Parts: sequence; structure tokens; C-alpha cells
Amino acid sequence: MSSHAGHGHHDAHAADIDWDVLGPLLEQEAELNGTPYEEAARWIAALPTAPDVRRILDVGSGPGVVSCLLAEVFPEAEVVAVDATPALLERATNRARRLGVIDRFRTLTAELPDDFGALGALGGADLIWAGNSLHHLGDQRAALAGFAGLLRPGGTVALVEGGLPTRRLPRDIGIGAPGLEARMGAAAATRFERMRSELPGAKRETEDWSALFDAVGLAPQGTRTFLLDLPAPLSRPAREHVVASIAREREVLGDLLNTEDSAVLDRLLDPEDPAGLHHRPDVHLLSARTVHLGRRTP
Repeated sequence: MSSHAGHGHHDAHAADIDWDVLGPLLEQEAELNGTPYEEAARWIAALPTAPDVRRILDVGSGPGVVSCLLAEVFPEAEVVAVDATPALLERATNRARRLGVIDRFRTLTAELPDDFGALGALGGADLIWAGNSLHHLGDQRAALAGFAGLLRPGGTVALVEGGLPTRRLPRDIGIGAPGLEARMGAAAATRFERMRSELPGAKRETEDWSALFDAVGLAPQGTRTFLLDLPAPLSRPAREHVVASIAREREVLGDLLNTEDSAVLDRLLDPEDPAGLHHRPDVHLLSARTVHLGRRTP
């Protein structure tokens, strides 16, 4: 299970994925979201019930952007980046070295739910960060119970789940039918549901995270949503990220898009087209990530 930090639920089998391509895309996306993620981490650190954080598990860490950020916000903590993809953990280690937190940083290659035992062998955690990773597990309630079992008394689970669909274009972009991103979102929701239904041991669960915390013996500690708001005109790195992420969505949504929308996306992705993403003055990046906290009572 890898955390794919964004709206575009990357659920292909790891064997089908070129991590040299997807790794930098995930890293870039998490970097662009650095401010909301840091705000979320500081919110957790400032809570009156905040535990004394000595070990953090970043479950589904991907390339380790958030792992390193957590190491900076919690300067006393050892951070363990947990992911099923060694190529992403290698990026995480390189990043920790670059940012000077490598002495408190380690990685663990683990495929959940099978490898919960390997996490347990670490000896407990004070904070478990699960960033858009729980929904990659078929039985989310059982996985959450597994997280609860890894927490030390007073420890916290931070689930990043939900939020709002990312918006990068106006409703009417002047070509094709208005509402392109809304239709892409609907296609992504169909694909996401298909992905969920095909997971091993898939169980349907009402996505009431506070109720799920209660069900596994954790006390809900609040929910907050953090906004990323990069208005037009975008910086070059942000624009490049939008181009790369829309190119990936075009590829993975495939036949879920109608012919006209596919043709419009081809134009948007054409570097030579004046109406394309490379040249449009109205490209922006607006997203909202929701964080739910549950605490193991001391």
C-alpha cells in the first residue's frame, strides 16, 4: 500500500507503475501541499491532548515528503516511513539525508494488512499518520483497529481522508463542453469505487471516521480541513505539476471519459496549443485535505 497523496487515487498494481515517473510526481504534489500538511502537523502538536511524540509511523509514506516534515515539526521523534514500494522509500531516505533529519529517520518496506506484525515489532508509536492510504486497504475498520493496536497510551492516529476534489481550471475553458473537471471527477469516483471493490477482503464502510474511531476504541479528537490555494498565474513548478497530474489522469481514466472530453484533454496537454495548459493564464491549483484525529486514551 502506497499513499498517493492526491485526488488521482493511483491504484494500479505496483508492477504496472513506472516509479521513475510517478515518484517525482508524488513528491512534487506533496511539496506543493507542504503548507497545509505543515499546518496539520502543527495543529496536532499544539493540541492539549497531544502525546509526547517519540516515534511516528508515516503509513503509506510514498517518497517521504510528509515523513520529513513530521520529523521537523516533532524534533524529538524518530520517524519511520512505511511503504510497499522500495523505490519510493529510497527517495524518502535521500530526502531525509538532504534535509538533515536522517539520524532520526528510518524506512520499513511493508505491505498492509499482511505486515502489521512488522510494524508491531517496532515497539509502538505515539503518532500514526495515514495520508490517503487507509482507502487502499479492503477492510478499513480492521486496518484502523490495527493502527489502534500499534499506539502507545495517549497516542494519536491522524487520517487524511476526504476533502474536496482538486480544481485547476475554470468551469468553462472556452473549448469543449463546460464542466470538464467535474466530469473527470465523476470518472475518477467511478474508478475509485472499482478499485475499492477489487481490493482483497473489500468491505463497504460508511465513511464516518469519528464513528470508525469509536468502533476500534479510539476517542475522536476533532477534524480539520487544510486548504491549498495557488491562484493563477501559477509558478512554473506548480504549472508543471498540473500538466503532469492531468496527463496521468487522462491516462488512467481512459475509457471512462467521453470522446469529446478526451479530445479536449489532448489539446490541453499539447505544448504547442495556445489553449493548452502550458500557456493558459487561468490555470490554478485549489484543493482541500481533511485530517481526522483519534486518540488512544491513556
